[in-house]
Amino acid sequence: MRLRFDSLRWLGAVCLCIGALSAVRSVPAQTFIDEVRVRMIEPASGKVRPLEEAILKVEIYGTLRSKDGSEQKGLLPLDAAYLVFADKNSGWVSKAYQCPDFNQRDYIRERTGGWRDILGTVQNFTLKSCYLYTAPEKPGRYRLQASKDGMAGEVTLNVEAGAPSTRTAELYTFPDEPRSTDPYFPLVEHYAPFIAQETWFTVTADSLARFDYDGDFHGDNNWDNLGKGSSQAYVYYAVMETATHWFLHYNFFHPRDYSDVCALGTCHENDNEGLILAVRKDGTTYGKLEAMESLAHNLLFSYVSDDRIGERAQNLDGALVLYEGSHPMIFIEAGGHGVAGAADGKLSLYDSVVQQWLPGSTGITYVYKGKAERPMHTGAEKVGYALLPIYEHWWLRAIDGSGRAERMFAEYYTYAPLGDRPLTPVASIPAAFLGVAKAANKARPFWGWFDDRTLKQGILAQGQWALDPAYSFTRNLRFPDELPVSLDYTFNPYLGIGTVADARKSESNPVKGNTPAPAETAPGWGSPASPPTSGSSPAPSLEGWGQPAKAPEPKAPEGWGEPPATAKPQQVPEGWGTPEKPKQKMPDGW
Repeated sequence: MRLRFDSLRWLGAVCLCIGALSAVRSVPAQTFIDEVRVRMIEPASGKVRPLEEAILKVEIYGTLRSKDGSEQKGLLPLDAAYLVFADKNSGWVSKAYQCPDFNQRDYIRERTGGWRDILGTVQNFTLKSCYLYTAPEKPGRYRLQASKDGMAGEVTLNVEAGAPSTRTAELYTFPDEPRSTDPYFPLVEHYAPFIAQETWFTVTADSLARFDYDGDFHGDNNWDNLGKGSSQAYVYYAVMETATHWFLHYNFFHPRDYSDVCALGTCHENDNEGLILAVRKDGTTYGKLEAMESLAHNLLFSYVSDDRIGERAQNLDGALVLYEGSHPMIFIEAGGHGVAGAADGKLSLYDSVVQQWLPGSTGITYVYKGKAERPMHTGAEKVGYALLPIYEHWWLRAIDGSGRAERMFAEYYTYAPLGDRPLTPVASIPAAFLGVAKAANKARPFWGWFDDRTLKQGILAQGQWALDPAYSFTRNLRFPDELPVSLDYTFNPYLGIGTVADARKSESNPVKGNTPAPAETAPGWGSPASPPTSGSSPAPSLEGWGQPAKAPEPKAPEGWGEPPATAKPQQVPEGWGTPEKPKQKMPDGW
């Protein structure tokens, strides 16, 4: 079974309850399938526009035989059907999720009374029998088959250009970012990751975004403004430097952390996960990438490119895989948006070798272009993203009080690092983004992040992993003597070391007005973009870098930002894309 990020989000009371109830269920009822039906439940017209979405529901009818021999006929509480298109290029189908019209009373189940009935209710509550279908670009009639235990049903999907649109018009478009004069920017561009972003049943919630995607810095309206705000792709960054390393932060913001069943804080307004790269300064312009650590739901995952680096507080979760020689390939899960290496066999659903999604998965891939493009659909490939500095967009608001007044931040705390390490330049910093929908204040800027393992073991304090990466990497990983790591910063403005020249708070400056429909392939909708250029002035040099660094000039491959030429496999046999029993790599001593 594949360990999924969902496993990390379903630990707790629900797991214990289901486990305890399972113990009292001795002899399960038998099910006999008579018929499998597939139908489109949204849109109600039964027609879908090219590159737009529809909801498909799989219903399995048959007989349920109880242990006493009694039988009931009707809709069986079964899911995990196998979906496959009759022809290629027929569109995309997401992994399963609980239907929006789900009602447990629609299903037959064994009724024996007491705890067994309660267990049946809990099991029905987790049924996932709906799928998000995204139509291909070409209108037509497409056949899709669903099968379960040898029985199959089929539906014909009508894709018509004149079908009513189901999309909400976006109200904002952000202009291109001016060429950054940050002396570290060429380095950040050079290592900007290749992002395989899995999608589920709310594609806009899985699309990369900026915090002010809806035209303001309020955190408590981001959930409700989904669909109205811009879907242009952005990644946030920060840089810290020591005598031996550059530490590069990449943060991935989403307006919603969502699921089909929201319980125990699994859904909340705003979401910010990320990664840190450790790049050794070896005398070359861009140095050598040595290690990456990523965050998923308060757990860290570690990847190295040098096998001399070993485990310490953290386990090693795999190797670093690079796209075009310098861009780490990463996977971001749908819904909860935990980050892992794309080659992580336990967590990633993206094949980094052939650069395709695994069967039963859908997603968007993003590459750095210096231009914030919109994904045209759930299977868009190599959509361009732009980089935004955390210091100007978030940190200055965090330390001058304006972030509180703007309803951006919440839960201020005093950073208290372990190991007699440097403090932040102000006594109180926000641990969370302000959020009210579903669960309050669950998303964190990087200085509020923590890893459950090292926090509980007293190795790293809250915020220390990302605020002090030179220290945290040496506590999480074991570097040999021939790979020394300096703990003294020459630049870390988040700890009051060094300054950012001409820094000023960014302002939200989108252009208001409805955006064109993606089917028109308007500029910025995942269309090819020219590589970033250096502008009128060269990138400043950094002491110790040698010669001034030139901006990278990636060659735009054929099909950047365009729909893929062939549809990926849609669904795989039972067990793929369905909920698994919660499990987690537990830290030593827990």
